[in-house]
Amino acid sequence: MLKTTLLSSLLAFSLLFQGCSSQDEHKKEEATQQKNINTNEITLKSTDNTDYKLIKTKNGYKLKNSNKKILILDFFATWCPPCQAEAPHLSSIKKKYSKDVAIISATIEDGISNEKLNNFKKDYHANYTIVNSPANRELIDDVANKLKLGNNFGIPLIAIYKDGKLIQYYQGAVEEEFIESDIKRALEI
Repeated sequence: MLKTTLLSSLLAFSLLFQGCSSQDEHKKEEATQQKNINTNEITLKSTDNTDYKLIKTKNGYKLKNSNKKILILDFFATWCPPCQAEAPHLSSIKKKYSKDVAIISATIEDGISNEKLNNFKKDYHANYTIVNSPANRELIDDVANKLKLGNNFGIPLIAIYKDGKLIQYYQGAVEEEFIESDIKRALEI
């Protein structure tokens, strides 16, 4: 009986401290995210471990240290059929406008492995940058908030920026020609 009581007490004690440890880690993560929100820069890590820095502007985002005039932010999920269908179209746009357009795609799936994202890239011919970073959620929430979409927006979600200013966005499947038309119009301005 004494052993059972002692073991129960030890188990409860260890769970108590394990919970505190998790809470402390959660508080540190929240503080880091809050710090990032208060800065004008978001650092994203791609599936090949390259860092991409986005600069927040008054009206959107631009890619730091890039001469690309247009930034396309794409929010997707690996399980989403329209997201899978759009991947080759975004790759085509990247190839056609490589001099002027940067594409950064962020998964909405928390805790997904780079291996799964790289398989998505391979399976759906997604030949553009996919980021898998704790900052994905911050970016997604900020863009959805600025677009007044709320938390339950449709995916894929594509936001197109020229020189840090939003020029167009799409929710759900969109034809490649529409995106290309927006790019051409933006490059003429």
